[in-house]
Amino acid sequence: MADDFLRALPAPTGELSLIEESIVEEALAYSRRSPRLRVILPFHKAPEDPLHRMLNAAQPGTYVRPHRHLDPPKSETWVLLRGGVLFFTFEDDGRIRASVELAAGSPRFGVDLVPGVYHTFLVLEPDTVIFEVKNGPYAKETDKSFAPWAPPEGDANAAEYLDGLREAHRTRVAQNV
Repeated sequence: MADDFLRALPAPTGELSLIEESIVEEALAYSRRSPRLRVILPFHKAPEDPLHRMLNAAQPGTYVRPHRHLDPPKSETWVLLRGGVLFFTFEDDGRIRASVELAAGSPRFGVDLVPGVYHTFLVLEPDTVIFEVKNGPYAKETDKSFAPWAPPEGDANAAEYLDGLREAHRTRVAQNV
């Protein structure tokens, strides 16, 4: 991954941040150029803020290693503003607990997740935008507890792992699981 690409864009300044088309387009343009194929646009002003609000702009092929939030425990809520994802939760041993397709403007367009559950998502449509809210604070060293059974970000097996998740979801839907 190129060092000159950010994981998160700078938060808007001021006490009122408008969530409008121009900043969504800026985040999407950055996500298309990023080697990670995604970027966060935070609205919270500092990592130590108690509530984090952000846009997650993502492209198909991005890989978010399954993880959970334990230190401190964090709940998360996601609402799709554009595009679609497959959202997964997992048992501690890596078995899929749930998989659900979410799409902006559809009957199923968001999730709310309790702390401590392994999860990830797979982007289905270009220019997907998720509004995400979770507890703070953020500390890089402890924010995510990564799943030991999933390849790390940047690993050569990540694309194969994503393909396996997609196929597992298809099988679960076909079996009505």
